[in-house]
Amino acid sequence: MNPFSDESIVHLVERIGGHYRTNISNRFVRPALLQLSINKETWDQIETLTEKIEQFNFQGFHIDEVYRQIAASLKFIKAARVVAPTLRNRLQKGTSGSPDRALGDMAAHNFASNLEIFAGMINDLYSKLVEMDTAASKGRRPVYMQIPELADYINQPVGA
Repeated sequence: MNPFSDESIVHLVERIGGHYRTNISNRFVRPALLQLSINKETWDQIETLTEKIEQFNFQGFHIDEVYRQIAASLKFIKAARVVAPTLRNRLQKGTSGSPDRALGDMAAHNFASNLEIFAGMINDLYSKLVEMDTAASKGRRPVYMQIPELADYINQPVGA
């Protein structure tokens, strides 16, 4: 499929990136997240989705690449949900006595709900892409059905 540019997709990707940088991978939480069992390729895919919107604005989106970025985000969400309950304890070790402790506590306290907001936005992006993909496939198998990383999510919400 050729690159596409859709204003609603661009806006959603911008919102996803802003939320991720501010509430998920901020300076307080990032050190704990880097301890997750996630490979470099997955981190690179997440970074492309959340931090390189200019690239999409210039080149357009390649739907298969965005699907892979969604799949990487899903791996991250799954791994981060496991550590979310213990995140506050992990962060307190590094910030005790620090002037940033209150901010770190807030980041840890809100992490689980911010992660669910992120998962909801990823689900919205996936749903919009599937709708667009299905409409454009015209009798062919849609691209999302050809992405092995998404096999577990084809008939269910991706953030589940």
